[in-house]
Amino acid sequence: MRTTLDPTTATDVVTGIRFPEGNRWHDGRLWYSDMHTGEVFSIEPAADAVPRLEATVDGQSSGLGWLRDGRLVVSAMESRTVVAVGTDGTRSVFADLSGVESSLLNDLVVDESTGRTYIGAFGYDLYGGEALRPGPLYLIDPDGSCRLAADGLVFPNSANVLPGTRTLVVSETWAHRLTAFDMEADGSLTGRREWAALPDGVTPDGSTVDRDGAIWVCSVDTGEFLRVVEGGAVTDRIDAPGRCAVDCALGGEDGRTLYLATADSYDPAVTERTRAGRISAVRVAVPGW
Repeated sequence: MRTTLDPTTATDVVTGIRFPEGNRWHDGRLWYSDMHTGEVFSIEPAADAVPRLEATVDGQSSGLGWLRDGRLVVSAMESRTVVAVGTDGTRSVFADLSGVESSLLNDLVVDESTGRTYIGAFGYDLYGGEALRPGPLYLIDPDGSCRLAADGLVFPNSANVLPGTRTLVVSETWAHRLTAFDMEADGSLTGRREWAALPDGVTPDGSTVDRDGAIWVCSVDTGEFLRVVEGGAVTDRIDAPGRCAVDCALGGEDGRTLYLATADSYDPAVTERTRAGRISAVRVAVPGW
């Protein structure tokens, strides 16, 4: 089913931000990074709700997650660290990857069953115009130590643990595919395989998984959100004409609200001027849990 993001059926939840990333539904609130400001917010999606500033990191912020002790973790892209924020707002460096990674960090996912975090890195200087090079995926253990989990990924981006499995699926943005791994008892990744080859031109950025194990992916270059099942079939598609489709999250009281994050550009120089980023909400058939 293909639809267009229609202001008469979609509800704007957040407007006037630069580049909404790291969308997560947690504890009855929608959480997100405004990547180009380094700020992290949450909001209770309701009429006249006001975003609440939860954290700020130096430089750009990206992926969000929660450790088993309740601390929020934030990908601090430019410092190449993962920052932990306690429930009292106290900040600390949870993991420092600056000694092993020279490119910007990207999105992350926390495996709720083990407390381990998986985080990707660009692999090259995208903003500086450097030629594309494959990037790594790192594993951060609950004590903050990190190790390489996989390499040779073509711009590793968002990742999801498929419900009821020990399967991790990672977006490879410029390879136009989703790649799966088996998660071993020690957190290492094995059994690398193509989970879904995406339609021509689709560049998967942020993503979220639903109860049935299908993945909603955002195509940043083509401005669309696609629900993809293993093997690559697209069951649903939402177009956002003229927009960068940046991230998405399933949430709401019944898990059937899909929050769609879009921006007018992923160039920080543009978003600083326009502040046209927004997060909209639509209803979908399959819930996130």
